[in-house]
Amino acid sequence: MDDNLVDQVRRFNRTVTQRVGALNDHYLARDHPLGEARVLWEIGPDGCDVRSLRAQLDLDSGYLSRMLRSLEANGLVTVGTGDGDKRVRFARLTKKGAKERALLDRRSDALARSLLEPLTAAQRERLVSAMSDVERLLTAALVDIVVIDPAHRHAQFCLHAYYGELDRRFDTGFDPTVTRAVDLDEVRAPRGLFVVATLRSEPVGCGALKFHGKQPTEIKRMWVAESARGLGVGRRLLTELEGHAKANGSRVVRLDTNKALVEAISMYRSTGYVEVDAFNDEPYADHWFEKRLNGGGRPRR
Repeated sequence: MDDNLVDQVRRFNRTVTQRVGALNDHYLARDHPLGEARVLWEIGPDGCDVRSLRAQLDLDSGYLSRMLRSLEANGLVTVGTGDGDKRVRFARLTKKGAKERALLDRRSDALARSLLEPLTAAQRERLVSAMSDVERLLTAALVDIVVIDPAHRHAQFCLHAYYGELDRRFDTGFDPTVTRAVDLDEVRAPRGLFVVATLRSEPVGCGALKFHGKQPTEIKRMWVAESARGLGVGRRLLTELEGHAKANGSRVVRLDTNKALVEAISMYRSTGYVEVDAFNDEPYADHWFEKRLNGGGRPRR
């Protein structure tokens, strides 16, 4: 990676942390550092279970526990059991905590205005647009892709969401009992693998491979949640699957798809996939694609 890029990121970080007051132990002139103020905001008026809070903020459990104890000691938060599951720790704002959060909210608005006020109208538009781009790209950088057992709850969540979307988008709906079945054993080692993309510990995409010895490897069950679209997750999943296929000795990958999935078709074509004759009897398929992983030539028709 270019060291100049790293230097630019570090300069950006220094500018932002100084300008927003992150270096001050009394963030927004209150008695809390930025971290505790953010925890108050994330708990919100309805409260939040501690596990979700930890995932949302990507915090070490011990560090979050210390912040919650500090907020409890100041009478701003209570931590107890959840209403439904007594095993779940749940954080709630006290009346004092709700008032403090409202005050921090108003002062955060004032801080945002102070960033914009010195600028011209055109500069404000440029800054806000650039912030939107930075937020989207930083969110994309938070996405993790890992190989996972297809029976894992995250994999099963993705598969059910995938089937639900196909049922909504296909002209004839989608029946999992009609499509060519993919047994879980077919997408776990050594016959294949399953990958899941997560964002803040929540599943937002998946994909699978079926190995066929010297025959082309099949890509199956590619899906990205609507909430994560526009972050490049689909292309990252595809690249990840291609890498695993190549590491397994495959020189060609192939897949089938339905005409309704126009975004996926566009992605496949733009990443080197070539349309070929049908290579299976999938009833929901309208297009069949192949790609040579060694970069040489067109797939044979």
